[in-house]
Order: sequence, then structure tokens, then C-alpha cells
Amino acid sequence: MQKIVVIGSLATDYVVTSVRRPKVGETIFGQNFTEHFGGKGANQAVAAARLEKAVEMIGAVGQDAAGQKIIEHLQENKVGTKLIQQLPTETGSAHITIADHDNSIIVVPGANAQFQLDLADPLITSTMEKAAIVLLQNEIPQKENEKIIEFCAARQVPILYNPAPFRPLAAQVIDQVSFLTPNEQECADLFNANYEDALRKYPDKLIVTLGAAGAAFSSSQKICKVPAFLVDPLDTTGAGDTFNAAFAVGIISKMPIAQALRFACLASALSIQKAGAQEGMPTLAEMKASPFWQ
Repeated sequence: MQKIVVIGSLATDYVVTSVRRPKVGETIFGQNFTEHFGGKGANQAVAAARLEKAVEMIGAVGQDAAGQKIIEHLQENKVGTKLIQQLPTETGSAHITIADHDNSIIVVPGANAQFQLDLADPLITSTMEKAAIVLLQNEIPQKENEKIIEFCAARQVPILYNPAPFRPLAAQVIDQVSFLTPNEQECADLFNANYEDALRKYPDKLIVTLGAAGAAFSSSQKICKVPAFLVDPLDTTGAGDTFNAAFAVGIISKMPIAQALRFACLASALSIQKAGAQEGMPTLAEMKASPFWQ
């Protein structure tokens, strides 16, 4: 069976909803507080598993109640957890404010910042070597990402790298990955260019997400745009992670890039109609039941 390997962050999301964001030095009343499972890596793992792909998660949690709850939740969602490290520190957390139909996030890395991939462990290396695709993000140390990318590139294991949150990337890193999926602002920061010029430089590799406008890539010097599905959002947390996971599912299912992006846009659109990053991620059955499914 094809397996997606996700290497990245695991966290608890603490979410406050409010009519507006407070100004500097101001205290306001919120409307609601909820706790959810999160972390960009765990989000992608759950999203891919919901779409009926075998998924193995590699990352780190703390030796605390939050970490144990995350592992149990992943197992309930049929995500493999045997390679998750439990470190003597706190589990990562994200503190999210939702206002005006959008979100602002502060991440406290916790165990994620201490994650180190042990390439001397044969179970880890064999899992990565057999992966249909490896998914990465920027909530674990960059040196670990680069080690993973070098390992996979040497063995021709496809890599989908979502460079969020933003940090600069070496040209060699970009060259070694199969797909790079920044949003429009991250793309501008990475390449110091508008996204269409960047797309032309990296055909069939660079995917730029455009929010409500969908996503774009280039092929044979032609800019191709895949529109988003217009829905009324309830909570956009985790939408990008859902998009990346669904795109990976599409790619290993042998969809052309444009079709895989349409699949990803639909998954993302469905995800933002429910509260919580992982709670809103659609199953394959929900995708097929959508009026947008074709």
C-alpha cells in the first residue's frame, strides 16, 4: 500500500473567538474558548488519513498529558504513531485568535523545537525510503528539514515541502524538493519576485496558494490557475494543511497537477466550514458527496 510519511509538528491549539482583535495594551472580552488538536504536521497527517491513505507521522511531543492525548487522537484517525518521540519537555501549542472570519496564530514550539531525526534508526530510514511521498513544513528545526530533504533526494523519494511559517531557504533545498507550496506572501519573501515570475522559474514544482483565488502553477511557461470553491468560512485554521495533504493524496493517486490542485481546493473549502483545524478535515466520502465533486 502507498504510504504518506509526514514529518513535522504536533501541538494543541487553544482557540479564542472574538468580534475583533484587541489593540496594543487593550483587553477585550472574547466570545468563546475551545481546545483542538493541531500542529501543521499532525494536521497534514490527519487530513491525508481522512482521505483514505496510509499515513505515518514522525515528530515529537512532550512527556505530558497533552502529548499523550495527541498520540491517542492520531491513532483514532488511523495515523501511524510508532515513530513519534516523547521528550522530557512540554508539548507544542498554538494560540489562535479568530476574528473577522480569519485567524492570527502564535506558536510555542515546545517539543517540536527539540525534534531530531535519527537516521541511524533502521525503522525510520526504511519507513522514509518506502514512502510514496514525504510531507514537510517549517515547525521543526530547519537543519532537520534539510537533513530529511537530502536523505530523500538521494533516494528519489518525492518531497512536498510547505514552507510555513516562513523562513529563508537555500537554493539547493528548493532544487531538491519535488513540490514547494508557499502562499502568495511566502512566495514573495522566498523569491523577492511576484508569484508569476517565480512560477515560471520553477515549472511543475512551485505551487502558490492564493487564498480565495485558489492556487497557481506553471507548465511549459504557461501560468495555470485553479480556482477555489467559494463557501462561507467558519474557521480557516488548518485550511492550508488540508490543502497540502489533499494535494499529496492527488499526486500519489497519479492525478495531473491541475486535477490534484482542484482536489486540494475542494478539501480545503470543506475544511473551513467547521470549527477546528482537524475536526473540519473532510473524509473522502464527504468530498464525493459535495455538490462541487465532479
